[in-house]
Amino acid sequence: MDFRGRNKVTPEFNMSSMTDIVFLLLIFFMLASTLVSVNAIDILLPKASGMTENKRSVSVSIKKDLTYYIDQKRVGISVLESELIAALSKETTPTIVLRAEKSVPIDNVVKVMDIANRNKFKVILAVKPN
Repeated sequence: MDFRGRNKVTPEFNMSSMTDIVFLLLIFFMLASTLVSVNAIDILLPKASGMTENKRSVSVSIKKDLTYYIDQKRVGISVLESELIAALSKETTPTIVLRAEKSVPIDNVVKVMDIANRNKFKVILAVKPN
């Protein structure tokens, strides 16, 4: 007589369902991490054929000899912020069009962008069309 049980429990574990769950979590976190945005200064880059939405905007130009101009008027870096505030005080959406030559160091461009950020001005970076 054979009294051995027919329902034997095997100590093996099937890992295929566990790997499916791990891969789904990996895909979820990869997709979720791309949706996180970095807190940075917003810069509107215009297209070559586009127009600005304002009727009037102030142009800040930086030449390669590091001279600053507001529209056509030459100003020093020490009075640049006060001149911009005075020029844009009457505008509902104050906008600065930033024109910097190719050889100007990025530090000088960032100074103007920092002034705009402190005073809640929009900045449009002027580029040469293709």
